[in-house]
Amino acid sequence: MYYTSFLLKIKHTTMSTTYLTREGYDRLVEELAELKTTGMQESAKAIAEARDKGDLSENAEYDAAKEAQAMLMHKIGQLEVTIANSRVLDESELDTSQVTILSKVKIKNVKNGMEVMYQLVSAAEADLKQKRISVGSPIGKGLLGKAVGDIAEITTPAGKMEFEILDISL
Repeated sequence: MYYTSFLLKIKHTTMSTTYLTREGYDRLVEELAELKTTGMQESAKAIAEARDKGDLSENAEYDAAKEAQAMLMHKIGQLEVTIANSRVLDESELDTSQVTILSKVKIKNVKNGMEVMYQLVSAAEADLKQKRISVGSPIGKGLLGKAVGDIAEITTPAGKMEFEILDISL
């Protein structure tokens, strides 16, 4: 009952489209399946074990297990909403004349000459270690719509930076 009403609340408050790669979408679906099966089974087992330890009114282990279950259900709800509102992008339909989501962009810091390649992805797939940045990040927003040769002036937490667009690919 709580889960259903909570999920309805999430669905009504977050209806924006999330653009994903096929791999990103498949990864979210796998994670959701894992949480619904193994995660829920482990949660139910932890609650049952805590319940067997006696008086529930003074059972901190039971309270912790119920809290963990609520957090798990919240995560499941968020994933369901993200998947329901996602759109898988086909890279073959994207234009490389300007920076868009899924573009791989080679940029050069105008001030120090350092070059780096990033792929612009949705927040759900962002991973700086893999050089995948969110289109919603300051750099991602600043690069969107730019073409090769353009200078992107971007305000970051570290201050204003300028990047030259060297290459755009998929």
